[in-house]
Amino acid sequence: METTLTNQNSIQEEINSRLKSGNAFYLSVQHLLSSSFLAKILKIKIYRTLISPVVLYGCETWSHTLREERRLRVFENRELRRIFGPKKIEVAGEWRKLHNEGLGDFYPLPILFG
Repeated sequence: METTLTNQNSIQEEINSRLKSGNAFYLSVQHLLSSSFLAKILKIKIYRTLISPVVLYGCETWSHTLREERRLRVFENRELRRIFGPKKIEVAGEWRKLHNEGLGDFYPLPILFG
């Protein structure tokens, strides 16, 4: 992998490339992360050791703005939602997707930036 730097010190293209690579890698291990036979803690370890490094490769050279940080958080939250799946509401017996605040109940440590 290589890191792309521009003369304007913009890393938008680099982050786009990293997020595409992260999505592609997620799709390659999706069968593991959507399996009901694996514990959620193991799925998180797979995310931390396989997907997160693909996205964050070369991030030491990035001078990111709040916009880029938000895009990375959106990616992280989406992947965590995919891993944890929907949550069942006990009273109503309905399923709903996890909101950003609810992700902290399942996984309190930020992975990318925080």
